[in-house]
Amino acid sequence: MAERALSAAGAAFVSAIIVNPLDVAKTRLQAQAAGVPYYQPSQMASLGPDAILSDFRCSPSCTRGVIYGSEPVCPPDCFQYKGTLDVFLKVVRQEGFGRLWRGTNAGLALAVPTVGIYLPCYDLFRNRIEDFTRSNAPGLTPYAPLVAGSVARSLACIACSPIELARTRMQAYKEFRPGVKPPGMWKTLVGVLSPLASSSQNAQNYRVLWTGVGAQLARDVPFSAICWSTLEPIRRKLLGIVGEEGDAASVLGANFAAGFVAGSLAAGATCPLDVAKTRRQIEKDTQKAMRMTTRQTLADIWSSGGLKGLFTGVGPRVARAGPSVGIVISFYEVVKYALHQRHAS
Repeated sequence: MAERALSAAGAAFVSAIIVNPLDVAKTRLQAQAAGVPYYQPSQMASLGPDAILSDFRCSPSCTRGVIYGSEPVCPPDCFQYKGTLDVFLKVVRQEGFGRLWRGTNAGLALAVPTVGIYLPCYDLFRNRIEDFTRSNAPGLTPYAPLVAGSVARSLACIACSPIELARTRMQAYKEFRPGVKPPGMWKTLVGVLSPLASSSQNAQNYRVLWTGVGAQLARDVPFSAICWSTLEPIRRKLLGIVGEEGDAASVLGANFAAGFVAGSLAAGATCPLDVAKTRRQIEKDTQKAMRMTTRQTLADIWSSGGLKGLFTGVGPRVARAGPSVGIVISFYEVVKYALHQRHAS
């Protein structure tokens, strides 16, 4: 169990750093659809007749700029994100290259314990369920990955939901004040609790840290069920082609390919639930956030944006999940094998 947890945590660490910009892009697109502003209305309202249109552009997709005094200013439409690449260009131009890794510390704090719980528990549950079903109900054995993945993911989600809340808010909101560092993970969580500081029900107040956990479970449990039930047959097929004589690179490639395909399919299928989770977690009205339900949120998204609204950010979500699952699975299997060989010797 310790070897599995260590290898899973290492895999999560590598994956979280590589794919974080895609996570930022996905969260910004979803937050924008929910009404989060990425420009300062007060600044634009102050523009008077002395504002002069110029050739200045904030990003390649910005159609025009304004000179106000001696400073170039972008109109509001230049802060509207139009797609994944547009998010990258505008974040780098307006906030700096490092902002693409906004929330990485929370992502690492989330990924290491989450995957450290998730993959070892999945391995353990799958082996136990397969052993049981082979002896008692052979027809149910193919469903072992689905059940094991769902239960393991539920445990991981509930344990780490406050960190997921912090990461979503860190990535969704933009700091407008020049020279001011955006709040980190702990300050973000303190900010979530601060509106309830005067309340006497302290134990009840901490429930707000699990805002959106229902939507997160509704997203991640089906994600795991789809992912593992797709991944295991593909991996077995590819490893069968490689055979016992295959080298480490072949085994690594088989695991990465299976993880990439399974992660991409699962991410696309569960995108509406991810949009609902983001919308619930970025809600700053604490009382409203605690009253929101996943079903109500999905209905609101459908009424305002239709099918397009439900699949906001599906591009960066799929682009993130495929490599992420591939990296985690392949790295996990290789490190687990290496630690096992070292322990055996």
